[in-house]
Amino acid sequence: MAELGYGFVGVTNERWLRWAIGRHFRVQGLHVVLRGVRAGNAVLDGEVVGRGWRMALEVKSGHDDALRGIGQLVEALANGYSSAALVTSLRHAKRLDRKVFRGGLVLLGVDSKAQIHQVYP
Repeated sequence: MAELGYGFVGVTNERWLRWAIGRHFRVQGLHVVLRGVRAGNAVLDGEVVGRGWRMALEVKSGHDDALRGIGQLVEALANGYSSAALVTSLRHAKRLDRKVFRGGLVLLGVDSKAQIHQVYP
């Protein structure tokens, strides 16, 4: 964790990440569900529904297990989702290996101003 001045240590909150990603897709006019969604044997953190497609969302803060989230997203792709996105802080997203994000998997990073960046692919 990095010290941000005045002795404050910054920690990415999963609730804040959910708010930022929900706002991002709602502004685009898409339907966003950010509660447990079942996909096969996995329970996802949420989904985005557009015209003729669905995107699975898995939100992970910096101290969560990203590998478990990727496994849940692969399960979602196998159960009919068009694409699947792992949502995390931009700093954490840049440290993940880009080779994992192929075949419908997307990595979205949220910066400190709640801007969404597609990191991979």
